[in-house]
Amino acid sequence: MAKVERFEDLKVWQHAIEIGVKIYVLVESSIISKDFRARDQLIGSAISISNNIAEGFEYNNNKQFMRYLAIAKGSAGELRSQLYLLQQASKLDQTNYDLLYKELVQISSELKGFIKYLSEFEKKN
Repeated sequence: MAKVERFEDLKVWQHAIEIGVKIYVLVESSIISKDFRARDQLIGSAISISNNIAEGFEYNNNKQFMRYLAIAKGSAGELRSQLYLLQQASKLDQTNYDLLYKELVQISSELKGFIKYLSEFEKKN
């Protein structure tokens, strides 16, 4: 893996930002826009993913970074759960749910892989 100087260079952070933007677009353009509690929860979970990646990176400590990556992964799971509930309550259409679900499973996998990579790196050093 190439040396990364800034968290903005991380593909997983870039992916998290893409998800956050999609959530913002969703909540502004659907019936969720009037459900302030759901809207705020969705946005909070979505931005927590990228924010935790960024915050953990800035500590310049792999153990701390792994901890924050795990929190980001948890936020991705929280967001998946919220979307599932909204889809079941007919506040989110199946197409949007399926697209976002796929993205969130993917980023969870990316985060898990990154945590594993850093953990193995720590064991070697």
